[in-house]
Amino acid sequence: MLIKLFIHGIIIGFLVSLPLGPIGVLVIQRTVNKSRRAGLFSGAGAALSDVIYAMIAGFSLTIVIDFIRQYQMLFQVVGAIAVMGLGLFIYTKNPVKDLRRHRRRGSTHFQDLASTFLLTFSNPLSIFVFLAIFASSGIVLNIDRPYYSAFIILGIFVGAMSWWFSLSGVVSLFRHKINLRLLWWINKVAGILIILFVIVSITVAIHNHLTL
Repeated sequence: MLIKLFIHGIIIGFLVSLPLGPIGVLVIQRTVNKSRRAGLFSGAGAALSDVIYAMIAGFSLTIVIDFIRQYQMLFQVVGAIAVMGLGLFIYTKNPVKDLRRHRRRGSTHFQDLASTFLLTFSNPLSIFVFLAIFASSGIVLNIDRPYYSAFIILGIFVGAMSWWFSLSGVVSLFRHKINLRLLWWINKVAGILIILFVIVSITVAIHNHLTL
């Protein structure tokens, strides 16, 4: 029973992390610019945020869910501004200077983790994704049996980390074939993709809000 719950959690965590949104682009960019470890820590920040939202959705913490639903537009605006700023920052960065600086100072993996955690947590849509998944799959977290729920939550984290481990690994595998000019283009493309993602998300959110 517990193994089954753990496997269900792994599948959920992997599938939720799979869409290559701005966090995925950021993980790729950091893996190329810095190291595989930097990309993996960036993915870990997103995975931790997903775990928190999964717990809120799974335990049916209605007060938190109602609060997020009430201020959903505010959350989306703040998150969009943060991600847009990230895209502009990446677009204007000089990868050559970044490489030199990281060689001197080393990678700040806590900053990598914290930044992606905050960016992912600023997107409240994740909680509704988990609500839909739990409802459709029949999985319910039970506070009365926390050790049952712990296996699901642990599985979600393992599933999410499996995806980020795989993504950063594949990117790192071909990293040695990337020269400085291509690295410059990767920064530009990553920045543009993140900005476009934000524009599309805002457009969809405004359209949905106006049609309600």
